[in-house]
Amino acid sequence: MRHKLPTSITALALLAFASSAFAADYALDTAHSKVGFSVAHLVISSVDGRFSDFAGTVSYDAEDITKTSVSVSIKTASINTDNEKRDGHLRSPDFFDAEKFPEITFSGDKVVKKDKGHVIVGKLNMHGVEKTIELPFEIKGPINFRGKGLIAIQAHMTLGRKDFGLTWSKTMETGGLVVGDEVTIELILEATEQKEAAEQK
Repeated sequence: MRHKLPTSITALALLAFASSAFAADYALDTAHSKVGFSVAHLVISSVDGRFSDFAGTVSYDAEDITKTSVSVSIKTASINTDNEKRDGHLRSPDFFDAEKFPEITFSGDKVVKKDKGHVIVGKLNMHGVEKTIELPFEIKGPINFRGKGLIAIQAHMTLGRKDFGLTWSKTMETGGLVVGDEVTIELILEATEQKEAAEQK
């Protein structure tokens, strides 16, 4: 004799399946994405830069943004400020120490509404230091273009570099720092739906 599952359990199982069916997996399109930053220089100016080697995935539920999750890895040696000497210094132990700490990673799986938008809560690991951060972001899409599903993500935030052990700087004659303590992060990301993953669901 077969035992039937209680109706409530069956309903919950169907609801869970239906919810997961809306989620789609996307991979970052690095050719149409930017991982950039800006930091104060000599108090009166700033230096802009970017990382050119990175990869990541996004699981996005268009029906419920709170189910969104993100995983990104960035090669620290790919830092580029359009100045070879400065980039070499940034890769050195004074800053990112790219040989010892070859990657910056972020993994977020909790999205909450905050103010007028959303933040994704996750672990940022940089320079061997891991901290929980809240990254404000905005998602646009999905849209279909040439048979592919696409989404776009924009995110901006400010980090204290010393919180991650990036403490090098020098004091100017006037008392200001050569390199500012706060770094503005700018993410402009485009991601393409992974059809194979979608078909397996």
